[in-house]
Amino acid sequence: MLRQIGQFASKTFLLWMLLTSFIGFVLPSAFTTFTPWIPYLLGIVMLGMGLSIRLEDFKIVFKYPKPVIIGVVLQYTIMPLLAYFIVKLFQLPPEVAIGVLLVGCCPGGTSSNVISYLAKANVALSVAVTSVSTILSPFVTPSLMFLMAHQWMDVSFMSMFESVSKIVLIPIIVGLVIQRLFYKVAEKTDDILPLISVIAISVILGTVVASSKTLIVETGLLIFAVVILHNVLGYVIGYTLSALFKLNYEDKKTLSIEVGMQNSSLAASLATVHFNPLAAVPGAVFSFVHCITGPTLARYWSSRFDKQQKIIKPLKQTKV
Repeated sequence: MLRQIGQFASKTFLLWMLLTSFIGFVLPSAFTTFTPWIPYLLGIVMLGMGLSIRLEDFKIVFKYPKPVIIGVVLQYTIMPLLAYFIVKLFQLPPEVAIGVLLVGCCPGGTSSNVISYLAKANVALSVAVTSVSTILSPFVTPSLMFLMAHQWMDVSFMSMFESVSKIVLIPIIVGLVIQRLFYKVAEKTDDILPLISVIAISVILGTVVASSKTLIVETGLLIFAVVILHNVLGYVIGYTLSALFKLNYEDKKTLSIEVGMQNSSLAASLATVHFNPLAAVPGAVFSFVHCITGPTLARYWSSRFDKQQKIIKPLKQTKV
């Protein structure tokens, strides 16, 4: 029963994210009490990630390192640079600029794995790139923010390193240790982990939107234009550069999704802890936007895959 509920939650979690975003915006009081709990909820999601990662997930890193390395490098170059140029282009105020840069400097979002599955892309590659970029984030995210954001606000590398480590790295390590030393216990969590992660991520998103409602209304269409541009260009440039590296079609789709979809919940959490509340708005809006663009892109690629299969099957039968 729990397995079925967990599977249902995983397949429909983008809908739950959209629903909680809507509720958070229309009825902020339903979520604002969860604001102090955002880092802990993220920690629970990362613990779940550590418990669910298997050694098999990293086999692709050693067997086919090229697409994984390309994916991680693109993740930490395209989105930060796009964020920087967009901030400059739109002459955004410091608080919003910091928020956009934070989104760009964070690792890929776990929802990219589901979108890769729906898009008929390389799910194993998606999991590997997300895992590696997330594990590297305590070092890379503060470094990028220190280099790129100092002209708008003071950024403490050590303070942010500690935050990302507590929220991301330590829970993942704890999850991996539990899985390694207490495999049977970890195995029993497989049925309920997807449900817990979906609930945690949905509550985080609803809370961030609820806390940022006034600021979202005040910033209006500008912040949506900035976030949509950032997200869509991430998809396009990710796919284009993957093609230049001569990756196959499934891998190109995967890296496009990996680059375009960010761990915006982490960005919003870091913004809340280290900067102005306004800095959390881009993360909140990005979470909402990629819940729409991701499934839309997946549906497009999935329909193309189905059409290709319809063409290929008659050809195979004719040859026989």
